[in-house]
Amino acid sequence: MATTKDYRIGEFTYPRGWFMIADAEELNTHKPLAVRFFGKDFALYRGRATGKIVLLDAYCPHMKTHLAAQNTTSYVVIDGGGSNVEGDSIRCPYHAWRFGADGKCDDIPYHQGPIPATACVKSWTVVESLGAIWVWHDPEGGEPEWEHPTLPQWDDPSWVHWKFDHLGVLNQHPQEVIDNICDYGHLSPIHGSTVERYENEFRGHTATQRQCGPHRTLVGADGVSPVLHTDTTYHGPGVLISHLTGLYDSVLMITHTPVDDGSIKVWHSLLVKSPGNNPVATVPDAIAARQFQEASRLAFMQDFEVWMNKGPCLNGLFIPSDGPFMKARIWYKQFYNPRAKKQEFLDQCEGLYVPRGATPYSEAAGKIVPMPPCAEDRPFPITHPRGLAEIDPPA
Repeated sequence: MATTKDYRIGEFTYPRGWFMIADAEELNTHKPLAVRFFGKDFALYRGRATGKIVLLDAYCPHMKTHLAAQNTTSYVVIDGGGSNVEGDSIRCPYHAWRFGADGKCDDIPYHQGPIPATACVKSWTVVESLGAIWVWHDPEGGEPEWEHPTLPQWDDPSWVHWKFDHLGVLNQHPQEVIDNICDYGHLSPIHGSTVERYENEFRGHTATQRQCGPHRTLVGADGVSPVLHTDTTYHGPGVLISHLTGLYDSVLMITHTPVDDGSIKVWHSLLVKSPGNNPVATVPDAIAARQFQEASRLAFMQDFEVWMNKGPCLNGLFIPSDGPFMKARIWYKQFYNPRAKKQEFLDQCEGLYVPRGATPYSEAAGKIVPMPPCAEDRPFPITHPRGLAEIDPPA
């Protein structure tokens, strides 16, 4: 597998952003969960006192015992009813040191006197939303730069909640997945899409793809696809949310989170508005929604199967009708570099782009201002007749 250094993305091995680290259902238990992301091991649990979600670095500073690894023989676990989660704290199963949700040790049963200040583990910023657990990851240790993922539809009773499809670990660098947001050329051969209109837009921490056309995989119960409209946005480097209309009103969410440098864990889900147009979703609505989510999963697995068997695209042979790959890769670099450099990358990529030969999706396309030159896209992107930039390949 290729690494961040191989792709020459930036100074940091892992990016800045909100990332999914668990299905919230996994924490509806009294036991902690051992997870690994960003090349690190963590202890994740739901506090038994308040239900608070806690994420701590995994290893006790005393003798490096994993706080959340499966243990059935320690009397810390046995006396805790099968768990070492105590209130909103967690006890090390080896020597029973207890750590609060803030990561500080607040009890050493056999110790007299003050607890050493260094008896602590890092506590991470985590949020429960949309049935998932999210962590803010920042190599510089800064506060969240944008809001964690939310959707107003989640609290609307006419929408059927998703159940996450756990797709496991993909041994590819996330760059390969991010490329998909601008990959106009794969839509027909992989998904059987007949693309009628298409465009990409890069703004701040978001990268958007808008397109419409019938689809051979994402179909209804009758096996027929109408013209589907998708408005798909990466909110930061690891959370894709797509609004779909044309068959059922639905919201697709695909998340991927680095496990190690060159591998990611992936989830898929679909929120569906009542197929029966009911103000409160019914059981038949839920059945239809699950069927549509399965069609969505199969469509995504068409991409996934290719990723499982491809080499790293370190220097792609991109052509003008592919899509704005180089712009997307420049956009992605902002998350692997210090925040102070973010604007340098945005100055090179922000704007609306249409692949050569495609019809723009946006009716307001003519209002877009042509973008300044970019060293990674030569020659300078020409102005589309309707005011959009078409991408020429890198020299």
